[in-house]
Amino acid sequence: MVQTAPLPVSSSASTVRPSAPASKPPPAVPVDDLPAFDIQGFSLWYGSRQALYDVSIRIPARQVTAIIGPSGCGKSTCLRALNRMHELTPGTRIVGSLRLFGDDLYASGIDPAYVRRRVGMVFQKSNPFPTMSIEENVLVGLRLNGVRDRAFLQERLEESLRMSALWDEVKDVLNRPGTSLSGGQQQRLCIARALAVQPEVLLMDEPCSALDPIATAKIEELIQLLRERFTVVIVTHNMQQAARCSDRTAFFYMGKLIEYAATREIFTNPANPQTEAYVSGRFG
Repeated sequence: MVQTAPLPVSSSASTVRPSAPASKPPPAVPVDDLPAFDIQGFSLWYGSRQALYDVSIRIPARQVTAIIGPSGCGKSTCLRALNRMHELTPGTRIVGSLRLFGDDLYASGIDPAYVRRRVGMVFQKSNPFPTMSIEENVLVGLRLNGVRDRAFLQERLEESLRMSALWDEVKDVLNRPGTSLSGGQQQRLCIARALAVQPEVLLMDEPCSALDPIATAKIEELIQLLRERFTVVIVTHNMQQAARCSDRTAFFYMGKLIEYAATREIFTNPANPQTEAYVSGRFG
C-alpha cells in the first residue's frame, strides 16, 4: 500500500492560491483506491501564453502512463506541472486542481521542494553531476536533506543502483566520476539518483531520446520493473515505445488532452479522429 505523509507548508512557496472554503470533508477513501494523480480543470500559462487548456485526467497508481503528441503540444509542460518544475520559469500561473494521492499539491503555502521529493524526475538528457563520483551522484539528494548515517546511506546506495539495474556494472567502481559511464549507464544513474529519496512517483521526460537501441531496451526493461513499486509517467515521441511500455496513454494536441485510455485501445481503436490520425502517422 502506498503511504503518504502530510504535506508540509512553507511561507516561500512559489505558487500560492487561496484555500478552498471550509466544507464538510468527503468520506475517507482507502489509499489503494486513490489515483496517483487526480487532475481537474487544469490550465497553465507562461506569461501571456497559454500552454495547457482545461486538462482533466486521473493517473492510476503503480502503472505506467505515457503522454504522447507532436512537439509543442504541452506534454512536457503537463509532466513538469506534476511536480511543480514549471515554476522554475518566471511568470507561470495555473488554474485548476492537481492532487497527489488526495493531497492538493498547489494548496496555499505548500513547499515545492517537498513536492519534488515525493515526485522524482528524470530528464531527456542524462545529467550526472560532473564533479561527483557515482556514489556521490546517487546519494546527493539524501545528503542535501541532512542524512548522515553511513550505514543507511550505503544501504540506500546499493538499493537504488539495484532498482536502476546498474549495481552489477558499477559496484566495483563507485569512486569513478559519474560522467565516466556510457550514455545509457548515465541515464540509469540519474534514475538511481531520483529513486534514492524514495519518491512515490517517477516522471520521465523523453528518457531514451539520446540513447542507442541497446540502451533504450535496458531503460524500457527497467520501466517495467519500476512499475511494481512506483507510479511512472513517461513523455515520449516514440509511439512504439509508448505501446511497448505503458498501461495507459494520454494524447495531447495544442495544449489540450484529446484522448486518454488504455494503451491498447489508443493504438488499435482510438475514439477520437485526431488520435487516430496521429498514431497512424498522418501528422506529427
